[in-house]
Amino acid sequence: MDISAFYKFADEHGIKYLEHEDLSKHTSFKIGGPAEVYAKPSSVEQVCEIIKYCKENDIKLLPLGKGSNVLVSDDGIDGVVMNFGSEFNKIILLDEETIYCEAGTGLAALCNFALENSLSGIEFAYGIPGSVGGAVFMNAGAYGGEVKDVILYADHVDKEGNTGRFTGDELQMSYRHSAYSSKEYFITGAAFRLSKKDKSEIKEKMDDLLGRRFDKQPMDKPSAGSTFKRPEGAFASALIDQCGLKGYRVGGAEVSTKHAGFVVNIGGATCSDVLELIKDVQEKVESETGYFLEPEVEILK
Repeated sequence: MDISAFYKFADEHGIKYLEHEDLSKHTSFKIGGPAEVYAKPSSVEQVCEIIKYCKENDIKLLPLGKGSNVLVSDDGIDGVVMNFGSEFNKIILLDEETIYCEAGTGLAALCNFALENSLSGIEFAYGIPGSVGGAVFMNAGAYGGEVKDVILYADHVDKEGNTGRFTGDELQMSYRHSAYSSKEYFITGAAFRLSKKDKSEIKEKMDDLLGRRFDKQPMDKPSAGSTFKRPEGAFASALIDQCGLKGYRVGGAEVSTKHAGFVVNIGGATCSDVLELIKDVQEKVESETGYFLEPEVEILK
């Protein structure tokens, strides 16, 4: 990759960027090497320009939101990491019951905006440390709610640099899956249809769900959230606990002693540590229970 040429292109288009940025600073796991270029677009137009430039110059391009469901390679990432974050987090009301957010909007910000406008339906996402783009990408859910229950449509840019929108069945949402799981598109924003409700009731539910998270999950340690998808007919955390793996460690990575479904960074964990721990857990759980645990966390390298 001709880095100097990319810098010139970014400067010409007013795109902010960082050189050799340490990705451990941008992931909830606090793990990962440097990105060759860490681009921070502030508009859909800039996203389109970055995608077209990378395609024309055969440059690897990866999107990154709040980095809450990813594990980044210790070697870092060659090419461009396009961050949908603080430069891409506008949030507005389209009508009395519809909120539109840019992809970098934090889920906490979305939930609080909904609360301020007495809108209910997104409370389940309160406390999930991710962004709207990531939540749509994986159809995030918790406590009986999922993105698919409230999403109206999602906007994106395809790999050719063209804008588009998926709505209804086009979103192909199922358990931890959406049309965007193919990685053929870059999500830029989404609209959510909610319903009017008394503000105090919404606040009560948000507080209750957040309290449950702190009671049951290792919120005090870096992690990528639930490490494994729920296998059909069972629960990953129960299977891992059943196999006596709570507290199992590889280097600085540990199966949480608070919630076996979480792998946490207890200090100095590397991507290699986490991958080895995941492999060990998968092998023991499959050997002892017959269930194969599929990782929920996305590996970026």
